Amino acid sequence: MTAADTSGGVAGRILGERSLEDMEALLARSNRGDEGPLHTVPTSATARFTWDYTKGARPRLAKLYEKAKGAMWNGETDLPWDTPIDQEKLVLLSQTGADPVIDFSGTPVARWGEREWLAFGIEGQNWMLSQFLHGEQGALLCTAKIVETVPWADAKYFAATQVMDEARHVEVFDRYLSKLSGRYPVNAHLGMLLDDILTDSRWDLTYLGMQIMVEGLALAAFGFMAQLTPEPLLQQLLHLVMADEARHVAFGVLSLQEVYRDMSGAEIRERQEFAFEAAVRMRDRLLQQEVWERMGVDPKLVVPLLYRSPEQVQFQRVLFSKIVPNCKKLGLLDAGDGWLRARFGELGVLEFEDWEDTGVEVLGIA
Repeated sequence: MTAADTSGGVAGRILGERSLEDMEALLARSNRGDEGPLHTVPTSATARFTWDYTKGARPRLAKLYEKAKGAMWNGETDLPWDTPIDQEKLVLLSQTGADPVIDFSGTPVARWGEREWLAFGIEGQNWMLSQFLHGEQGALLCTAKIVETVPWADAKYFAATQVMDEARHVEVFDRYLSKLSGRYPVNAHLGMLLDDILTDSRWDLTYLGMQIMVEGLALAAFGFMAQLTPEPLLQQLLHLVMADEARHVAFGVLSLQEVYRDMSGAEIRERQEFAFEAAVRMRDRLLQQEVWERMGVDPKLVVPLLYRSPEQVQFQRVLFSKIVPNCKKLGLLDAGDGWLRARFGELGVLEFEDWEDTGVEVLGIA
C-alpha cells in the first residue's frame, strides 16, 4: 500500500496564483475573526486498521515511541503558573521602537511615539502567541488523523503520544494567553494551510504538511522566542514544548523517508509543490497584518516596507532552518530536476540545507 492510493486535497492552490512579491494578493487574505466559534473542514481520509500489531517492526519509530512515553509532562503542575507577568515591562525590555532602517515617511506610523510602539509590541506578542495556539490545535487534529490513516502499528503508537502532546500544548498556550491582554483569531494564511492539510486524503501529505513544514517552522519559532523573551514562565513553557516538537518533526522525517523511496517522479513532484506552497503560506503569515489593522493602520501602507527589511528577511530565513535540512533528508530538495531546490533558492533559505536534520538531532542516528 502506498501513500498515493487515494487522491484529493487542494495542494497547489496558490502555485501560479501570484508571484512571491505580490503584496496586493498577499494582503487580500485576512481573517478579522467574524467566522464564529466553530470552523468545519470536510475531510475524506481513509481509516486504516492493521492486524499486524508487531511493536518494533520499524526500530527507529519504536525508539521514538519509547522516548515519547518517558518524556510526558503535565501542563497543570509542571509550570509555575503563579508567575506574575508585566506585559508592558516585557515589551520595553525587548524593543526600542521603530526600526531605524525602515523609512515610514508618508504613513501614519511616522507619527508614532513610545506609547504607540509599546501598544504595538503588546499586540504583536498577543498575536504571535495566538497563532502558536491555533497552530497547536491544527497539529492536534492532524495527528489524530495520522493515527487513523497511517498503515503501520509503530507509527500509530507514536502518533497517539503526539495527540496527547498537542492537547497539552493547546492547554498551556491557552492558559498563558489568559494571563496577557488579548488574543487574535487564526491568521488567514495559517488557516488556509491547516485546512489544506486536513482536507487532503493522502496520509503522507498530512505528515509532510504538519510534521515537516508546520511543526518544523514552529520548532524554529519557539526557539527564536525563547532566546528573546526575558519572561521565565514563557521560557520554561517554550522549552518543554520544543522538546516535544523535536520528536514530532523526527517522526515525520523517519516515516516519510520510507514512503518517498518508493514513489514515482510525478508523485514526488506533487510533494515538492505542496512543501513549497506550505513554505510560502507560513512565510506570509509572519507579517502581522491583523496587528496593523487593530492598531488602525492600513497594512498596505506598511507591510511592503517591512517585507524586505533586513530584520524581517533574517527572521524569515531563520524560521526555515529546520525545514530545509529535513526536506533534503527526504530527498525532496533535489528530486527530479531539483524543482524544490530552485524554489527554496527564491526564498533565500538554502544556506540551511546541510544543517543536521531533526531525526539525527533527536535520536542520534542518520
